[in-house]
Amino acid sequence: MMITNCIEIIDLALYIKRHDALIISDLHIGYGEALNKQGILIPRFSFKDMTQRLNKILCRRFSKIIINGDLKHEFGVISSQEWNETKKIIDRLKMHTKNIILIKGNHDTILEPIAKEKGLKITQDYSLGSIFITHGHIIPKSKEYKNAKTIIIAHEHPAISIREKFRAEKFKCFLKGKYKNKELIVMPSFNPIYIGTDIMKEKLLSPFLKQDLSDFDAYIIEDKVYHFGKIKDIRIA
Repeated sequence: MMITNCIEIIDLALYIKRHDALIISDLHIGYGEALNKQGILIPRFSFKDMTQRLNKILCRRFSKIIINGDLKHEFGVISSQEWNETKKIIDRLKMHTKNIILIKGNHDTILEPIAKEKGLKITQDYSLGSIFITHGHIIPKSKEYKNAKTIIIAHEHPAISIREKFRAEKFKCFLKGKYKNKELIVMPSFNPIYIGTDIMKEKLLSPFLKQDLSDFDAYIIEDKVYHFGKIKDIRIA
């Protein structure tokens, strides 16, 4: 489904046809392991599920694949599992592009050793013409940001709870609205066990979303993409 006239939603990713660029975000590799360390038991197949979902999207080669922040989860020392799984994801992406762009997220405090081993550079943000891609935990001040017409962020992991009769379920979603005079697109988390923040009930973190979201459009991801219209028209679960 097209979220704008040049940006397409493909499952939990975005595709910019003009630049043949695929964008994914918030894989949070190691999140399940971190929960297990806290005593929250999570099945060990989350990485397998994420890889299988990624394989469905990686149906061909792309000019660019952009990871919009939080490739890994832990702030501190990289565990052996996190190290191995992150390298596996990067190797998988390299099979489908010669150009991987790593945008630094707030969780990517020690991503440099992995990036160096894999020959990748880390950047704070990335521009594709009038489209500016940044993780979303801070407001950039660069010239490229100021000149951009469309901003793509991640970080918030947006989700919406939908009620049907007596049952409510939370779904990952994309959001599209405005930030000041710019078009704003918010991406969901790619991690299968991190559904995300219910934007209609929970406190939001991104400074881009410290505003009234009632006129934002929601695109819910399930077996396919569903355009649910304006947030103000969605029944709260």
